[in-house]
Amino acid sequence: MSRGELCSPAAAAAAVTVIGAGLAGCEAAWAAARRGVSVTLVEMKPDNMSPAHKSPLFAELVCSNSLKAKKQASAAGLLKREMQLLGSLCVEVAYECEVPAGGALAVDREEFARRVTEKIKSHPLIEIQNRIAERIPGEGTVIIATGPLTGGGLSQDISRLCGGYLSFYDAASPIVTADSVDMSIAFAASRYGKGDADYINCPMNKDEYEAFYRELVSAQAAPLHEFDHPGDGIPPVLRDIPPLTRGAGKLTVYEGCMPVEAMAGRGADTLRFGPLKPVGLRDPLTGHRPWAAVQLRAENRSRTLFNLVGFQTNLKFPEQKRVFSMIPGLRDAEFVRYGVMHRNTFIDSPKLLDADCSLRADRRIFFAGQITGVEGYMESAACGIMAGINAANRQKGQPPFVLPGETMTGALLGYISDRSVAKFQPMGANFGILPSIEPHIRSKSERYEALANRALLIMQKL
Repeated sequence: MSRGELCSPAAAAAAVTVIGAGLAGCEAAWAAARRGVSVTLVEMKPDNMSPAHKSPLFAELVCSNSLKAKKQASAAGLLKREMQLLGSLCVEVAYECEVPAGGALAVDREEFARRVTEKIKSHPLIEIQNRIAERIPGEGTVIIATGPLTGGGLSQDISRLCGGYLSFYDAASPIVTADSVDMSIAFAASRYGKGDADYINCPMNKDEYEAFYRELVSAQAAPLHEFDHPGDGIPPVLRDIPPLTRGAGKLTVYEGCMPVEAMAGRGADTLRFGPLKPVGLRDPLTGHRPWAAVQLRAENRSRTLFNLVGFQTNLKFPEQKRVFSMIPGLRDAEFVRYGVMHRNTFIDSPKLLDADCSLRADRRIFFAGQITGVEGYMESAACGIMAGINAANRQKGQPPFVLPGETMTGALLGYISDRSVAKFQPMGANFGILPSIEPHIRSKSERYEALANRALLIMQKL
């Protein structure tokens, strides 16, 4: 039997404990169980909820509902294709509950979480324990997939084991109802006409943009130590999260989740060349390209809810209502969820982990998901798959299963376990972490196609 081969339930090995039922934890449990290993999945919800979570279900998508590009010759698309070849639960479910989003794979987040939860709960080798894990189990194979808000005694255990944490802040975008968008101003289209007009676009002329920009950069931010939800306190399990890492007195924010107000603070045109870029759009009312355009993406299959693309924010709720209502087409928008900002915490993986996701100091312990410093839903899930495979292999006395660096999954895990990385920051899938192809291909699209083909050929051989 090969390292990644499945075996029958009858050949079940001793249990693996997976702590956390986010995307990484669910994939880890699924991967191990599919290899005949019994799994105990420990999840604190629904009795204990972090300030960032709203659903009692597993695999909750806290921020965007987009899983990024589907195109195989893209970093995100290649990663998902590799995950499919590895038997990913999350990718399978994502395509089952996909909502239109042009070239991106976006999902109905409630349906996605519901289906993943049902599949996990129905697997005969997975036992669910709804409780808080206060400590790392002292024996047996363990996968820690508790995510960026790990707290309580478990966070202290991890901190002692790993020599502390690194921290940065992450943010989520607001969501509005579709019927509250003024479609006499907004229009449906995808950039360059790609896709099926999946996005709602709110165009701005120069004066409208400049007025919006002035209010955005002067708006009041929420206190960083609080979650700005009426009645929401930080539960006891999360009160001892390690303090925020600051550099030269400034907040550490991951570039991929930069709050829109922080991005705007870099210059008046930053948003126009970023999430509000009007390139590839034409306003049907004017016949011209807008000065700027805010895009809305469907949150659910019925397209009754839309999120503001690229509008992760830490503004106070009343300020979000006031400033974002200045966007043409959103003057009377009904906000069903305001943007929130939350702490993301990760370990210094290059100093601690090997490419099989195991802890160098204690091989029975594996880490998976955002806590390792992989950034993104699918990146976290892919890390969970590999941790699950390797935890199962350990239980069965088989060698580690490590993908070559020419694959996106292998390169990503290779990066977070690279001892030479000195100043570690979260990393998402990108072609820059793959070895180059020689001779060099000048055309970027052809180069990406070649890199993707090489990776998938390797995966198929494995």
